[in-house]
Amino acid sequence: MTEELDWMTRANLKAKGKRPDFLGDPEEEKMLSMLMAVIGEVSVLRERLDTVERLLDAKGTISRADIERYQPDRAAGQERGEMIREYIARVMRGPHQAVQALEEFEPPVQDVVDELREG
Repeated sequence: MTEELDWMTRANLKAKGKRPDFLGDPEEEKMLSMLMAVIGEVSVLRERLDTVERLLDAKGTISRADIERYQPDRAAGQERGEMIREYIARVMRGPHQAVQALEEFEPPVQDVVDELREG
């Protein structure tokens, strides 16, 4: 018999090791972590909705078992991949633009490395 996972307990486990520090502010790090978790959850929901829509188109009616058994074909997998990439690009547009703005004032690291090598 398979034991059922206690997701609330698992979600509240403390991670091993030091927390990542990309932003320099623990509160901003927490917000980033929450945002990334929500992005992941929405991505899963979008894929599940895509499954429901495809099954309804194909069969007209579906069950939970149909949803759980569904395996996308190559074309559906490619469409889903594109859908998720577009979604992540939209969500991450702000941080991406912030990085681009920094690069306007600071040269990319590789440029600095190349300059130092050349002397």
